[in-house]
Amino acid sequence: MTGTFEAFQISDRVFWVGAIDWSIRDFHGYLTDRGTTYNAFLIKGDQKNVLVDTVKKPFYEEMYSRIASVIDPSTIDTVISHHAELDHSGSLPALVAAVRPTNVLTSKAGVDALSQHFSLDVPVQAVPSGTTMELGDIRLTFHDTRMLHWPESMVSWLDGDDILFSQDGFGMHLASSQRWTDELNAELIHRETAKYYANILMPFAGPVSKVVGKLGPVIQKAKIIANEHGPMWRSGIEELLGWYNRWSERKPTRKVVITYASMWQSTATMARAIAEGAAQGGMQVALMGLDTAHRSDIAMELLDAGALVVGSPNLNGFMYPTVADLLTYLKGLKPKGLVGAAFGSYGWSPAALDQVQAALQEIKMDLVAEPLGVKYVPTTQDWQACRQLGKTVAERVQSLCG
Repeated sequence: MTGTFEAFQISDRVFWVGAIDWSIRDFHGYLTDRGTTYNAFLIKGDQKNVLVDTVKKPFYEEMYSRIASVIDPSTIDTVISHHAELDHSGSLPALVAAVRPTNVLTSKAGVDALSQHFSLDVPVQAVPSGTTMELGDIRLTFHDTRMLHWPESMVSWLDGDDILFSQDGFGMHLASSQRWTDELNAELIHRETAKYYANILMPFAGPVSKVVGKLGPVIQKAKIIANEHGPMWRSGIEELLGWYNRWSERKPTRKVVITYASMWQSTATMARAIAEGAAQGGMQVALMGLDTAHRSDIAMELLDAGALVVGSPNLNGFMYPTVADLLTYLKGLKPKGLVGAAFGSYGWSPAALDQVQAALQEIKMDLVAEPLGVKYVPTTQDWQACRQLGKTVAERVQSLCG
């Protein structure tokens, strides 16, 4: 494929040499309905050439072709591995075999992680956090960013070009022929950045907050943030930092997410009545049926929500499968500071309601009421109870928001 794909120059001596994955629709359970990119970067020095990360293994030839459009790939001296996950390191063995670099630089934990993934026939060297290295005229400073979002994660700063290579930080799953965020719709960029944070970084909000706080002065002086998924940042960086700080703080807002599954529409009508009560209580409402809403989109809505209300019918003595799927997924994401409630229709047994309530407790939600159950079809009195549950949730959220 050499000659097919070309590099994209982002500064005087840095080139994007990544790959575009237009087709991917699932990333560890996260709906990537707009595809993604795997961003790798070539630093072309006067004396040495450095490759910053690689791409997912099936896209090796695309990356290699882009590198070859700038330099002879065999002149790559050093490869930097910021993150050992296979969407960034999968092409590393093939690249090392093809170009025989002098070494691979990574974090201390990265040495172990790479050795547990591959057998690389070149030295893999640990770079202590805070170290500045001069590779010819290329001056890079490395910072460990543990749990953003793996233990071995690190970032690097390219002096002179003022580029922060941020690996998975500040990225998004978004395939595009445009390389810069400011070339795309601003609302789309916000949405995909929020969705990425919610589904990848939410469980690590504490470490993310510490890293952003520690590296804040470095990030603020960056001319470019070269993230490794989606378009890169050359403007709007201060606003981006504001988003990350707000999402990491997890302060509740006057927003209620109501999600449910329904077999014969009884639980669905309950959900609509609860939504009406929450709206009457001054809440913005996101009503999301699990027949159409994906778990990862619900997670994104929770980033700025004050409450999650979950409804399920009873199926064979258990909560509905899509509800169980959602709650299992959210348990791993660890959303914090949410008011919660459970509801649903049942026929023979209300067991599903207790299971939903227990799952919300495991996620450490502030439950405002016992599960609200209706046998078979809601009556006018039941709808009134649903509307009141919505108002009760709204009142609790209002008290938390001040």
